[in-house]
Amino acid sequence: MTQTPRLQRLPASNHAKFTLSSAALLALALSACSPAPVEQTSTYTPPQANENAVKAHLEFLASDLLEGRDTGARGHEIASAYIAGQFTALGLQPAGTDGYYQRITFRSARLTETQPTFVLHTDSGDHTLEYRKHFSTGASVSHELAEVSAPLVFAGYGVVSEAFGIDDYAGVDVNGKIVITLSGGTEGLPSEEAAHLGAQKSRNAVERGAVGVITLHTPAMEEIRPFERSVLFGGGPRMRWLSPEGQVTEEFSQIVGSAYVDYRAAEPAFENSPYSLEDIFAVLEAGERPAAFELSASASLMRESRFEEITSPNVIAMIEGSDPDLKHEYVIYTAHSDHVGLARDFSSTSAVNNGALDNAAGVAVLIETARMYAEAAAAGHGPRRSILFAAVTAEERGLLGADYFAHHPTVPLEQIVANVNLDMPVLLYPFADVVAFGADHSSLGAVVARAAGQFDIALSPDPMPEQAIFTRSDHYTLVRQGVPAVFLMTGFTSQDPDQDGGEVWGEFFANHYHRPSDDLPSLMENFGGIRYDFGALFTDINFAIGMEIANDDQAPYWLSDSYFGKIFRGDATFAN
Repeated sequence: MTQTPRLQRLPASNHAKFTLSSAALLALALSACSPAPVEQTSTYTPPQANENAVKAHLEFLASDLLEGRDTGARGHEIASAYIAGQFTALGLQPAGTDGYYQRITFRSARLTETQPTFVLHTDSGDHTLEYRKHFSTGASVSHELAEVSAPLVFAGYGVVSEAFGIDDYAGVDVNGKIVITLSGGTEGLPSEEAAHLGAQKSRNAVERGAVGVITLHTPAMEEIRPFERSVLFGGGPRMRWLSPEGQVTEEFSQIVGSAYVDYRAAEPAFENSPYSLEDIFAVLEAGERPAAFELSASASLMRESRFEEITSPNVIAMIEGSDPDLKHEYVIYTAHSDHVGLARDFSSTSAVNNGALDNAAGVAVLIETARMYAEAAAAGHGPRRSILFAAVTAEERGLLGADYFAHHPTVPLEQIVANVNLDMPVLLYPFADVVAFGADHSSLGAVVARAAGQFDIALSPDPMPEQAIFTRSDHYTLVRQGVPAVFLMTGFTSQDPDQDGGEVWGEFFANHYHRPSDDLPSLMENFGGIRYDFGALFTDINFAIGMEIANDDQAPYWLSDSYFGKIFRGDATFAN
């Protein structure tokens, strides 16, 4: 038996007209003499994420075979080949510089066996600080031998912001000098603005001519993390990308000397100065900002670094938009495919930092999102704007793969209208809300609220502004180029009344983030495993966000009062 064909209902955006045949007119005439049949129509149902697909991608990318996907390592190359293969299977267009690949050359720098040195020169004599006991430092990517000796200047927290009326450098000249600043200094500011200002401290010193930066570990920091633990994270390799011409992109090569110093070891530097360290900490206790002043001391710093060049790819694919005009604009999804590689602590049960949630989960969502777009396009309901899918490298080394793309995009930068970033969704509980970093700064906030609302998921404010997450993922590199961006993480509310989402999130972040226990067996043992069904839900929400952006007549815009809109697109005409 054959099924009677049904008249297809065209989308509202399709203005085609029907012409009725004589047979159709006869059928309409006969229908007047008989009961009207129930109208049969078909409507388009958007694609839905497949939790098994999310699971398959995540479990492969988080397997021991990939050895933690370190930038430039074999495991990351395997991951990149896997992602490119998935893009090929979906029929996505290559959007790299060599097929799907945008290969990047990096300079990796490590300290040599020669220990760094730090000497304070004071009126009472020289004071030699001991490496890893009194101070720590990292390699230089600009100078194989970095030596500097210069006067010291105290510059408070080292924060500068005209918008918030802060200038910790007021009243001092630091040109050719070494600046001492305190850790912190953005407390009480809006979380995303605070994160940005905290990340600008070295730039502030460079713009004022400093040749060295010393950051003091304060008593407040000591209560959070003792100095002896803090130095365990120093001294590791540093990395920067090289331009196509082979030039290192070290923004701060002028800073020859740098160090993180225990405040107790720094006390001699404040001898015979207007204020002692004790005076400064009393000001901090009173909730005030200490003033800048010149010290009656100088310092000599030395470190030797060894350079190595490595390569690693971004993997980029595209679905071309259906609108003849809007297809020249792009919405880009990003997710970092790298992690931190083999564990340093070989006493652990696993020597591999698998990065199941950070960020095999985000890449799994990216690939499944790409499949959904491909399915929609095949059904004739593809996006009007073009969609880019970028699995970027070297996020763990300082957002480097995304930063390279932001400076060397494979499509015109001015035609990228929005970024949707996917990084470390904590899929360990049935989340009832999401947090969207960047949502308060552009029209994307309303898009996220609508998209999440389709699935009865609430949009919540940042529950942990002290973590400065806004500046710690790839979207930040495009924000700095003036591109509105949004980055979703799972919120702290659980749909399970017996499960506290915030506690689960906190437990993961405190005890499993960047550790070998961010792997499938450990997550099963400690949390009952990954909630792939909510991984699919997270994918559905991000797909809905991108599809609305892609289909809207108006491109996303910065809000008129957005701090980031003003500083990165200050010449733009803001929409209300």
